[in-house]
Amino acid sequence: MFRSNLSGEKGFTLIELVIIIVILGILAAVAIPKYQDITGEAKEASCRAALGSIRSGITIYYANQAVKNGQAAWPPIDSLTTVGSVMMHGIPANPYQHPDSASDSILVGYSKGTTIGTSGGWVYNDSTGEIWPNTTVVGENNW
Repeated sequence: MFRSNLSGEKGFTLIELVIIIVILGILAAVAIPKYQDITGEAKEASCRAALGSIRSGITIYYANQAVKNGQAAWPPIDSLTTVGSVMMHGIPANPYQHPDSASDSILVGYSKGTTIGTSGGWVYNDSTGEIWPNTTVVGENNW
């Protein structure tokens, strides 16, 4: 007949398993807060990158106008939204933008630091060439 010898088998005891689970819980409790805001940091980095490319396009347009016409001028809103005029591939979307809004929505004529509605997008001052994200994110006015 088949007989097993229980005293010779090896394995973890219940106490050892509970200790391992507690240690894993402590590690998870320490690690989760460090990575919890990674989505917010990614949105901010994406917004800053898009803002930098738009500002570069506006500055290049301004310099080209100075060379071509002898008088520098900031791009009007219709040139800013026309693909190939200021931006080769159009205005990048603001990552803070509401999903129901147009991806290239640009509002004109407001002062910096003013958030208009909840649509997101960009706010452009065509008299100074300034552009900034239309969002309430802390610190965005310093970008």
